[in-house]
Amino acid sequence: MARSSSGIVAGLTAAAVAVVGFLGYQASATAPARPPKAAVQEPAPAASPAAKQDPAKPAPVPEGSGTGVRVVYSVGQKRVWLVGDPAQPPKTFPVMPSTVHPKPGSYMVGSRSGSVTGSDGVPIEHVVRFATAEGVAVGFSARTDGALPEPDPNKKTGGIRMARADGDAMWAFATIAAKVVVVP
Repeated sequence: MARSSSGIVAGLTAAAVAVVGFLGYQASATAPARPPKAAVQEPAPAASPAAKQDPAKPAPVPEGSGTGVRVVYSVGQKRVWLVGDPAQPPKTFPVMPSTVHPKPGSYMVGSRSGSVTGSDGVPIEHVVRFATAEGVAVGFSARTDGALPEPDPNKKTGGIRMARADGDAMWAFATIAAKVVVVP
């Protein structure tokens, strides 16, 4: 009896290892660390006044954005803050808002994708979705070509775009169920 039990346990262990290996492969295949860069990069548009921030004096986290670990997104300032360890200043960077905006409030990251095609038809990476507005999924992402053009005002899109390095930081910071606070 002990011999057949150990055979069953060994078989189940082997099956579990195979499933975990397959899932690990699948995860790594859908979330590349850095997809290949496009051959041609569009120049970034001139920075808006909100985006022109002295790096020595980072923009303060907006008042009324809550407390604790969170992502803060200011639609009006076109800026994001990654608020983590209270002993460290938050990372902040400019973003290019989409044409559809979530209402001010508190949200949770509900899904993420390593690399997909955006609703505007361009390849994007490190997609962190946290809301739905006007029937459109809203989330943070970076174009793989590094460009940050204004969105087409005639299309309903929910992609809040950022530079690729900032997209890497967002991807590492905003995991599933992470808090996102939207302020005007």
